[in-house]
Amino acid sequence: MSNVIYKVENHIGYITVNRPDVLNCFDYVTLIELQEVINKVYTDGDIRVVIFTGAGEKAFSAGADLKERKTLNEAEVRRNVKAIRDVFNSIAGLPQPTIAAVNGYALGGGFEWLLSCDFAIAAEGVSLGLTETSWAIIPGAGGTQRLPRLIGEMKAKELIFTAKKLTAEEAYELGILLKVVPRNLLISVCEELAADIMKNGPVAVKQAKYAITQGMNTDLQTGMAIEGKAYELTIPTEDRLEALQAFSERRKTQFTGK
Repeated sequence: MSNVIYKVENHIGYITVNRPDVLNCFDYVTLIELQEVINKVYTDGDIRVVIFTGAGEKAFSAGADLKERKTLNEAEVRRNVKAIRDVFNSIAGLPQPTIAAVNGYALGGGFEWLLSCDFAIAAEGVSLGLTETSWAIIPGAGGTQRLPRLIGEMKAKELIFTAKKLTAEEAYELGILLKVVPRNLLISVCEELAADIMKNGPVAVKQAKYAITQGMNTDLQTGMAIEGKAYELTIPTEDRLEALQAFSERRKTQFTGK
């Protein structure tokens, strides 16, 4: 059985870490498989939104596989940390919007996984946190960088320094989660968000994501220049002309991503 399940339906890429017996923890093999899937998604023009989740009902992911980590030498630990950092950077760099369907524990690397997505929606009752300092290490796959940018420096320091675990409701109040929903509705709510996104021009959505993501990491004037370049890429598209034609004909748009 593969450690990562990947399927595409109705322009949505579904990616599931499939190690429920160990709370969907990331060992090296799983990280390599996940990276290979992300590479495929990056170049697949048919995929317009990606939904990530963990198998089973207990965990989204509890982070690094500590049983494996215990058997590794220092060089192998560095290899694993680089692999998880690289794969989460690849997820953050996907041109398609990404949604984390947080179905259970999201701890350590599992929390960093959801931080690498554009949106995170969680089931009621889940527990989340960057717990690495309780293991005498620090978040090493983006947690020290993405969390402060999302919720502010002081609150991020509190959560990381104390290794505090949050309820889904607390994470929602901090702005880490977009929504908290009943467990049985989790995937359908994620699909509803995906559907709302996919009503719009695929090229425009990708360029909007690029402009926002790149612009957030620079000054306003540079961000405005990034936005201008991204806008330019939408002007020659067939979808832009289709939107104008559909408006004049009072009908629904039929976007093709071209």
